Amino acid sequence: MLDKELISKNKQEVEAKGELTKAGVYFSPSVDIYENKESIILLADMPGVSSENIDIHLEDNELRIQGHVVRNKNESPIVEEYRIGDYSRTFTLTNMIDQDKIQATMKDGVLRLELPKAQSVKPKKIAIKTG
Repeated sequence: MLDKELISKNKQEVEAKGELTKAGVYFSPSVDIYENKESIILLADMPGVSSENIDIHLEDNELRIQGHVVRNKNESPIVEEYRIGDYSRTFTLTNMIDQDKIQATMKDGVLRLELPKAQSVKPKKIAIKTG
């Protein structure tokens, strides 16, 4: 078994590829991606974002995730060590993913996307014919 060192990653601001229609800071959420026989699992860290403030958009094989952080208007910051901003990240999907069956859940600031594999790419056992 390999020892893996825990590496801390700082928030990275997203560089806009075009004009933004909303002023503010956008961060690229950190993601972990896993694979099993049935699907690809994507976990995106978006602290401060509730499920009502997430937009997941799929068009032309491009999956865009955006999360909006809502600050409590009754509280004024005294010390801010953690920069607040919205989240945005885009992924290009291949034909390996069955795009009609993508599912998303949000819990404790972590977005979980399940990207089911298309039937054509799932592992199959090939039968041997005798004769």
